Amino acid sequence: MFASPFGDVFMQASDGVWFLDSMQGSLSLPWESVESLETDLLSPEAQDRYLLAGLASAADRAGKVLGRDQIYDIVPPPVLGGRIDVEHVIVADFVVTLNIAGQLHEQIRNLPPGTKISGFKISPPT
Repeated sequence: MFASPFGDVFMQASDGVWFLDSMQGSLSLPWESVESLETDLLSPEAQDRYLLAGLASAADRAGKVLGRDQIYDIVPPPVLGGRIDVEHVIVADFVVTLNIAGQLHEQIRNLPPGTKISGFKISPPT
């Protein structure tokens, strides 16, 4: 259906609307219909939760303006200890960023909490 300013993906299926959280590396089914998604996103709380609307607005005001096929990314990623604030927001290519996020989450998903990470490997798409 669409992607948030931070590259989270909203996907419609026969069982509802799925949410791919690219920062957390999770996939969930929060809405039973497009209508329930639309209703939910009318609230400021849902806009901040699912779209990071406040942070996106702050990034735009800070001169970090999105172009076509671009999203905001947080560097370093929150899953690696990065802070979710406007100083750590960059403008990046949507496809590249989502690909890297997927690879990162795949590499760390089975690590115990608190594991020290010294690096990770990025592979070209296959």
